[in-house]
Amino acid sequence: MGSHLRMESMVFLVLVFLGICSIAYGAVSHTTMRKIDILNKKGPYLGIVVPNFFELNPLLQSTSFVADQKLPYLDFSGRRFRIGRLEDESVIIVMTGLSMLNAGISTQLLLSLFKVKGVVHYGIAGNADPQLQIGDVTIPQFWAHTGLWNWQRFGDGPGNELSLESFGDYTRKVGHIKFSDFNNKTRNGKSVPNLLNNVWYQPEEVFPVHGTPEVRQHAFWVPVNPKFFAVAKELEDLKLGGCVNTTCLPRAPIVVRVKRGISASVFVDNRAYREFLNFKFNATSIDMESAAVALVCHQQKKPFIVIRALSDLAGGGSSVSNEANTFASLAAQNAVDVVLRFISLLSS
Repeated sequence: MGSHLRMESMVFLVLVFLGICSIAYGAVSHTTMRKIDILNKKGPYLGIVVPNFFELNPLLQSTSFVADQKLPYLDFSGRRFRIGRLEDESVIIVMTGLSMLNAGISTQLLLSLFKVKGVVHYGIAGNADPQLQIGDVTIPQFWAHTGLWNWQRFGDGPGNELSLESFGDYTRKVGHIKFSDFNNKTRNGKSVPNLLNNVWYQPEEVFPVHGTPEVRQHAFWVPVNPKFFAVAKELEDLKLGGCVNTTCLPRAPIVVRVKRGISASVFVDNRAYREFLNFKFNATSIDMESAAVALVCHQQKKPFIVIRALSDLAGGGSSVSNEANTFASLAAQNAVDVVLRFISLLSS
């Protein structure tokens, strides 16, 4: 009897010790795990990923959004995951913050913690296509990260192998930008050499969730979900706002599906680079987060779509190109209006 009691006491102490350790050192507390478990039993959810408050607030202030009464949000790892309903669809909304890194972390947390059936990412973006204007909402079919480079040494050119290219780490297949093409000075009508030489754009290394761990694959252009993209075609007749108070755009904004969008942790306000990106990659939307969301969803095999309203012509050059401060709020609202309509179509 005494040994039995001693054994029970030892087991109890071990359990208490393990409990203390898990509370002190565990990445996710028991309380948080219980909340996540409760939420996931109500899932699956549509994940809504938004860069910042400027773009998030119009959605939260919309009459279409109804926060969950019992658990309106869950805070984890510096992010707030808002739970509720949009257009009769259960959603979890997370704000990422600026840049590819923040967008990638937030999207991975969303997909790792919660039962998510798909992701809608939206916001405002720079425009690389002068045929479009501020306020237009673009829905690209493909996304790429154009901030992963191999910077080639001076003196080498397209015919020279890149450093570590033979190991499969880098490639010349995607293409490059030659800095001397943008020199202000020329010699005999030709550009003079530039010490910055060439930058070669690189695909990302990806490790698909159902692939072999630590066996890399590569991805440059990441396609959005075909079903989501097909549904988006029904948005092209949606009427959008075109005025801020008494200041109006030259024409009513439109929703348009485009071929490509690109992202990098670089704010592009340079006409020459904008024109290069449009010519080289046929890019329309330029931002700092979407490709990160696309790459994480691609690796996790989750359907996604990106909806970006144009807030400026990157680098200027149009009659309203310098009116971003005036029309940015309009662009954000237009993006939200399109997202709400898209979710309504998706759930119908």
